[in-house]
Amino acid sequence: MLETLLPILIFAALGLAVIGAWRRVRLWRQGRPSAVPLLKGLAAMPRRYLVDLHHVVGRDKVMSNTHVATAGGFVAAAVLMILVHGLGLGSSEALGGVLGWLLLAASAVMFVGSRFVARRRRNPPARLSRGPWMRLPKSLAAFSLGVFLITLPTVGLLPADFGHWLLALLLAAVVVWGLGEMVFGMTWGGPMKHAFAGALHLAFHRRAERFGEGNRSTGLKALDLDDEAAPLGVEKPADFTWNQLLGFDACVQCGRCEAVCPAFAAGQPLNPKKLIQDMVVGLAGGSDAKYAGSPHPSQGLGGKPVGEHHGTPHGPIVAPDAMTGGKALVDAETLWSCTTCRACVEECPMMIEHVDAIVDMRRHLTLERGQTPNKGAEVLDNLIATDNPGGFDPGSRLHWAADLELPLMADVKQAEVLLWLGDGAFDMRNQRTLRSLVKVLRAAGVEFAVLGTEERDSGDVARRLGDEATFQSLARRNIATLSKYRFRRIVTCDPHSFHVLGNEYGELGGNYEVFHHSTFIAELYDAGRLAFAPWKGGSVTYHDPCYLGRYNGEFDAPRNVLKALGIEVKEMERSGFRSRCCGGGGGAPITDIPGERRIPDMRMNDVKESGAELVAVGCPQCTAMLEGVVDATAEVRDIAELVADALVANAQMESPAAEAVDATRRSTGKTAEEVI
Repeated sequence: MLETLLPILIFAALGLAVIGAWRRVRLWRQGRPSAVPLLKGLAAMPRRYLVDLHHVVGRDKVMSNTHVATAGGFVAAAVLMILVHGLGLGSSEALGGVLGWLLLAASAVMFVGSRFVARRRRNPPARLSRGPWMRLPKSLAAFSLGVFLITLPTVGLLPADFGHWLLALLLAAVVVWGLGEMVFGMTWGGPMKHAFAGALHLAFHRRAERFGEGNRSTGLKALDLDDEAAPLGVEKPADFTWNQLLGFDACVQCGRCEAVCPAFAAGQPLNPKKLIQDMVVGLAGGSDAKYAGSPHPSQGLGGKPVGEHHGTPHGPIVAPDAMTGGKALVDAETLWSCTTCRACVEECPMMIEHVDAIVDMRRHLTLERGQTPNKGAEVLDNLIATDNPGGFDPGSRLHWAADLELPLMADVKQAEVLLWLGDGAFDMRNQRTLRSLVKVLRAAGVEFAVLGTEERDSGDVARRLGDEATFQSLARRNIATLSKYRFRRIVTCDPHSFHVLGNEYGELGGNYEVFHHSTFIAELYDAGRLAFAPWKGGSVTYHDPCYLGRYNGEFDAPRNVLKALGIEVKEMERSGFRSRCCGGGGGAPITDIPGERRIPDMRMNDVKESGAELVAVGCPQCTAMLEGVVDATAEVRDIAELVADALVANAQMESPAAEAVDATRRSTGKTAEEVI
């Protein structure tokens, strides 16, 4: 009886899955066109799945091994099941036994994995979605156990006519359950939907350049402001590109993004997992009533409870009157709570680009509706009028350095290093950092110059607030200015400028070699051009700036500088790629969405728990946010300040490495920077 039923069940499930796949593809194709290499993407998908995705999943070893067992076992069991029971190869004398034993092994491995999933779901952490996901362990077990049992006669472990017809029907019911969830549900909807959408998302990812060892792609993509047919940002779900919609549908609802989001932890109205699920609701149309995860954490601060968000593919994501209330898919405050720290993106095992989506939606609110909240509009007006967000007189950019006699590019025309000051030049606190950096560069004999009043804001804050037009205006004028001069590299103590100049100006025609000051100082020390007195201060921890670490992968250079100073860093629990944001990125201090607590307060509590007396930083935004914490237990100092304080005079004369550099310079005629 089973021999007759099995091919029917298997191919019926496959047929329904194909219909479901066609239906889901139609949903994704509601989005805007996006050119992707289809065959190349499909060919690259296995490596992206087995290597790139599992590099992220592998951070949790237990879940990584569980995923290998369940996902790997399922794929192998499904293929072998089709061959053995669907196509009847199990009866083949040549192949039947071998394929049957392989199918038993694959289904057994999957069953073991399902037990680990069941253990995980017995008392799931808050970040995991419940609802339909709670039945997943049973469905995994039903599929694997059912396939295992029906294969036993194939390998001769049970008679071919084993069992009463009632037992056969019961076993068929188990197989139907497993096929329904694992095959039919993969394309029609359910916990396994992520497997189908996720595989295609990896193949047709919007940022294919992310894949490969050590690769990063973090720069925002430019809008074509000259294309009158293209929307300015994203107003409705259909304004996303089709592969962005595909990416949203790939969400596995694991909640890793939720667990690391600083805005969520601060009680602001943002849960990145909920936001992605809201986009899925908008993709298909309906409400969020069936959402089974953690809601936005601050419903009492203006966020609507689950069930009151509605959307359609061609309806607005944020209601036109969202600033005063209205029915929509997402509250405007949700979008403005994001610090763009990319912690969510870094942790996402499906490699979904949350920040891209948020900025796309901000672009519509800013460019089309003029609804940038709180001081946002004022800051954007200042950038347009004065080229800096504070509205300061552009001619005062170098007032802090009146006694330093900084060389100007307009005078020297060329230099080894262009020192990019950033808008910290208008901030009295950051001026101390800049003075320290100038002292370090001069101690190392670096030939540098500054743009002075020719320098404009890099455009970072305008772009993150959604004002792409102002960003591109600032960027193009900066590029035009830089094109007048010759320099080898740009050095800056601002990770935001570092990121924008190095990763986002290129799309507009400005390609530069950009160094964060910690990386450059580490290079100068390694070349023997700097020498330091031994550290005599207290214990020190280091705070990783998001735009230096997660955005650009620079975690080692700042720590190497601190090590060179004789400092043994006391790492915070959340450091490196999992560092907690200070709350200063993405224009968050400007939009100032209220929460239950402040993000910088949480970060300084991390510092306190480390026991450090001083926190070293490498970003003016981080310095401002952390120094603004009331009753902080640790001093905040920039790396440049620590280095400047520890400098030993005439380091070049005292260092053997520096003498070697100098000798090479004299013999080759190269500059010291070229020798390095």
